[in-house]
Amino acid sequence: MNKIIDKIYAKSPVTLQNMIISIYGYYWKNRRLGSIFKRQLDEFSQRESFTINQWKQYQTLELRKLLIHAFTTVPFYTDKYKNAGFSLKDFKKFELADISKLPYLEKEELRKFSKTTLLSTKKNRGKFYSSSGSTGTPISVYFSKTMHQTWNAAYEVRVRNWAGVNNKMARGMIGGRRIILDATAKPPYYRYNAAEKQTYFSAYHISEETTPNYVEGLVNNRVEYFVGYAMSVFILADFILKLNIKAPKLVAVLTSSEKLTKHMRKTIEKAFGCKVFDAYSGVEACGLISENNKGDLLFSPDTGIMEVVNDQGTQVEFGETGEVVATGLLNFDQPLIRYRIGDRVKLSANQNNTMLKIDAIEGRTEDIIVGADGQKMVRFHALFIGIEDLIVSQVIQEEKKLIVINLVVDTNYNKNSENIISTRLKSQLGNVQIKFNYLKNIPKAANGKFKAVISHLKN
Repeated sequence: MNKIIDKIYAKSPVTLQNMIISIYGYYWKNRRLGSIFKRQLDEFSQRESFTINQWKQYQTLELRKLLIHAFTTVPFYTDKYKNAGFSLKDFKKFELADISKLPYLEKEELRKFSKTTLLSTKKNRGKFYSSSGSTGTPISVYFSKTMHQTWNAAYEVRVRNWAGVNNKMARGMIGGRRIILDATAKPPYYRYNAAEKQTYFSAYHISEETTPNYVEGLVNNRVEYFVGYAMSVFILADFILKLNIKAPKLVAVLTSSEKLTKHMRKTIEKAFGCKVFDAYSGVEACGLISENNKGDLLFSPDTGIMEVVNDQGTQVEFGETGEVVATGLLNFDQPLIRYRIGDRVKLSANQNNTMLKIDAIEGRTEDIIVGADGQKMVRFHALFIGIEDLIVSQVIQEEKKLIVINLVVDTNYNKNSENIISTRLKSQLGNVQIKFNYLKNIPKAANGKFKAVISHLKN
């Protein structure tokens, strides 16, 4: 929503907020599900019957088209690939096996050039979407309407449909959007988007005290399936079981964004009486991993090319864990080629499918932060959206009411941004003390991984 509507929304009663969200939902429904969405649904469905050789041929042709387009219309790649010794002739006969010869696209490069030289000179009309994700690095990614509809068709076929649900069914959602702006707000802790039969639950108010109201929202709006951050859905499910509340039986729960453990899966399935289907993508939309009805996590080869490499940049063997290097095959307006997305996966030793099978998605585990009123949350990327010249961020809870924010910034960073970040954080957690540290580098955990959210609270 734009800034004027945001201000109106913030001062409106719940009924009017529901109306504003529904109007906004109608716009989004048409943007995501209009025009070419239906045709793309059919194409994604048809490709599911591809053999391994057909997938290889498909990816080869799509990669060549992408590289030719990037080399001729995206200034960033024109310069980068010329400096690396590539010519247009090379890309016309490019093979999948050659992809490791291309230089990486670093997250810092995406952050720095996403709104300038990383855009195609022939881009379609679109918008930028921001996120800091699990790496704590703010980024902006460009989506045209065509890209949005294609990506949502992939999600519909490979996430919703594999879980036995669809976009026409009533759904609940716990996401990053701040639908309730006050940390000490009164119920209800959800809003309703009538355009899509979507009940949007706050990810920032889940506590033992508020859980009955969350269940009330599920019942009143006849929610059929749940979508949301894995940890937020788990926290809610855990409170439901501890309070012995009877939640409605759902068709499925679709989780994403954080690592889903066996314990979390078991808790969610028990609370809602259905299977959990995990998925992984990210705002960059350069690859989709999703779970089928057999419990296999599969990478969709028509959404991108996923390399899984070791510290030397060499492809790991099946059964091993490595860093994800992603090349998106759908976004020609802002191509992401050999992008170091910052996450890790373990390849399955048992490759019994024509799509690449993943055993585990790693590198997405965050700690739980506890607010002043006992609410639990893990998502804090909204703190840093729109903060200029911020490179990396990290949120640490030292004490119940003491939050430390570590920042790595460029020389042009405006320290007045502290006021914006502080206001946003207090709106989530309540009255807490906030301390800012400016570092050259943020230390990694003992396992070598970066954590954007850390809690030092006991239990």
